[in-house]
Amino acid sequence: MALSRSDHGVSAFLGDPNQTVRSNHRTRQSADSPGSSVFDLPVYQADTPNLESRPPFLPPSTSLSETERDSPGTRSPSDTPNTEPSFLVISGGTGCNSICSAFGDACYVLPVSDDGGSSSEIIRVLGGPSIGDIRSRLLRLIPFSPPGSPLDRIRSLLAYRLSADSSEREVRDEWRDIVEGRSPLWGGIPPDRKEVIRGFLVYFESEVLRRAQKNFSFRNGSVGNYFLAVARIFFRSLPSAIFLFSSITNSQANIIPVVVTNHTVTIAAELESGRNIVGQCNISHPVNSETSFSLTPGPTSPVDEFDADVGPRAVPMTERSRTPNLVFSKAENGREEPLDSKISRVFYINTYGHEIHPSPNQDFLAQCACKDILVYSCGSLWTSIIPCLALKGVASAIARSRTLKAKILLLNSRNDRETGGYTAVDYVSAITRTLNAHYESQSAYTTFPISAYITHLVHLKGGLVPLDVGRITAMGVRCVEIESAKACGEDPVFDAECVQDAVRIILSER
Repeated sequence: MALSRSDHGVSAFLGDPNQTVRSNHRTRQSADSPGSSVFDLPVYQADTPNLESRPPFLPPSTSLSETERDSPGTRSPSDTPNTEPSFLVISGGTGCNSICSAFGDACYVLPVSDDGGSSSEIIRVLGGPSIGDIRSRLLRLIPFSPPGSPLDRIRSLLAYRLSADSSEREVRDEWRDIVEGRSPLWGGIPPDRKEVIRGFLVYFESEVLRRAQKNFSFRNGSVGNYFLAVARIFFRSLPSAIFLFSSITNSQANIIPVVVTNHTVTIAAELESGRNIVGQCNISHPVNSETSFSLTPGPTSPVDEFDADVGPRAVPMTERSRTPNLVFSKAENGREEPLDSKISRVFYINTYGHEIHPSPNQDFLAQCACKDILVYSCGSLWTSIIPCLALKGVASAIARSRTLKAKILLLNSRNDRETGGYTAVDYVSAITRTLNAHYESQSAYTTFPISAYITHLVHLKGGLVPLDVGRITAMGVRCVEIESAKACGEDPVFDAECVQDAVRIILSER
């Protein structure tokens, strides 16, 4: 790939030729800088921090049998019996972060429709899919390293968030120190990685300056979001940007954006009252007045293109409804304004407000055919989990998988704004109804039973979501109760240890 685009001013990215990253630099590199080429897979040395240490996962002797693992068409030849189970985890950005260490060999599928935080400002000015949830997971999966080590300093830089309380001028001054390499945040970061990261941040600055008329705000901005967003612009590929981030941080994270696109991805919710709400933030934690709209399918709708204009020429509806730099708290003092009625469904819309039926990332479907356990993580049901399921082909990939031996739903311990008044049955029904939805663009489809999508429901002892074990069991779903030593206030919450316990119980049934 040629790294020069004069029309975008990427010469700033290249910097001093003497500081260019070269693969032959590896032999003379200091021990503080593991791996010299960020485009290579991470190189680990004896005194380089290893991958994040996690509690060992010890599956029971009655886990997947050799016959099951070696059945034709279900495993690659390199797989051997009695290995640790592999996981396919569907989650949002924060709900799963606290339990990531429960999963060893894991692939994480994340939505790209979050329009809150600094992602909202990046989308408003630069466009593109949301990268906030992915950045959060990438940071969580950076290997453990001693405080003050090079990897720890890189983590601190990419996790840094500019002040939300300071004036725009003060924040811009701080940002300028970062871009120009004067900030103390650069201390301890090896020169090769510093110049690569800084080069992309300079490129981000140039992209913002090219759109100066939009008055980009740096308040509450995430440095990691800026880096990942501009890498996506540079490579014209979000998966490539994820790879770059993982390489620089020595991470072996396997993260899949549920949709691969360079356009902005927007979701909407249809309530049982018939009202529609646009945008993830407006659905789950509105800051200002919510944006409602009337669904206006055109004669050729639904379509697959996120930017397709299938109606009369107009100002894009999602542009009119976008609020810059949303700063929010999901529950302020434990109180949330409830929705006026329950959510009936969540769907994708393009920039003109027309419902579309996009195709999922094909890597997501491929992972369904090779992992052992599917996990619907705890977190926001309608804005984190459902957007990963409301896509063509996902239902069949999950239901027909020959390798998924368990499909586990981690039931939230309490309801939020999206699920006010829900019981455990409502959670199961929402997932099943979404997966069994029929899209007009599909010539044929199959309705699968609930047990084809969910085999086990794991719930916490003392959880506040009403649970009727008899009704859940009658659906073909086994309930597994576990106890967590972790709590948020008085409510129990999932931790890595209790999730591992639940998986051991489930595998022992095989």
